[in-house]
Amino acid sequence: MLRPKIPTMPTPTGLVTPPAVVQPTAVKPTAVEPMQSFPAPVAQRPTVQITPGTALAVIGAGTAVVLVVGTVLVSMLLATAVTAASVAVCAVVVRSLIASSAKRR
Repeated sequence: MLRPKIPTMPTPTGLVTPPAVVQPTAVKPTAVEPMQSFPAPVAQRPTVQITPGTALAVIGAGTAVVLVVGTVLVSMLLATAVTAASVAVCAVVVRSLIASSAKRR
């Protein structure tokens, strides 16, 4: 019951075709033609031209993104610092309470 049973290979049924015989063929050398060089593809899209107005807009947008991301990162750092300071103050208060209750006994 606990021993695995190994399946036996089933015997083929019906007509069995014999394997096909492959005849060897000789390789005939041919003359190698040089590769044709194709012309460079023409760009379908027009090239982007940067005017002073668009350059100013891109610089302004980049500055705004840097300022927003910097503000978010600084606020996250400040929140972490405030949380760490409040936890430290709580630890000092709890330690003081434990120490004062131990002296009264």
